[in-house]
Amino acid sequence: MIRVLLADDQVLVRAGFRALLDAQADIEVAGEAGDGQRAVRLARELSPDVVLMDIRMPGTDGLVATRQIAADPLLAGVRVVILTTFDLDEYVFEAIRSGASGFLVKDTEPDELVQAVHVVAGGEALLSPGVTRRLIAEFAARAKQPPNTGALAELTGREREVLALVGEGLSNSEIARRLVVSPATAKTHVSRAMIKLGTRDRAQLVVAAYESGLVRPGWHS
Repeated sequence: MIRVLLADDQVLVRAGFRALLDAQADIEVAGEAGDGQRAVRLARELSPDVVLMDIRMPGTDGLVATRQIAADPLLAGVRVVILTTFDLDEYVFEAIRSGASGFLVKDTEPDELVQAVHVVAGGEALLSPGVTRRLIAEFAARAKQPPNTGALAELTGREREVLALVGEGLSNSEIARRLVVSPATAKTHVSRAMIKLGTRDRAQLVVAAYESGLVRPGWHS
């Protein structure tokens, strides 16, 4: 059973999401929060698998709440999906840098929301290739920190190559085809890069590819 925490200051939005998710045989809504502070508190109390987090809420907003959840070692298994009105919200990139596993626009189709919960609960990032390129190209240049080229020192040449392809938004299967290796081998390289760079999941690995300077905004595969 996948346990979900809903964090949104609009009661009707939460009610709609709850009705949809509770109707699924393998998903249950474990709790609801109307602001970021309560979302963090409930995340610590309930240890949900997935938090659907509105980014704009009164008091503690979704960005701060996401950062607090991602920084708590006791919540390492909790995945945060940012809910936003626009698919290129100016705060989305910062949220992913802070530990979110992806984002959804609020008017997404019901079946896509359910699929998204399954994807993130399974440990994958919710960033499609097209959205990845648009999102990072738009906001990576605004990153406050300078490129950290030293972070790449721990990676092998193959792992750097794989990291660059992850940064382009390619899936493991697409990376495997590009490098003419098996999907399992591609997945192993991705996993090793994540461990060496200390990234929480694939979403942060994409950000690392850009912030390290390995991939630059505007580059295309």
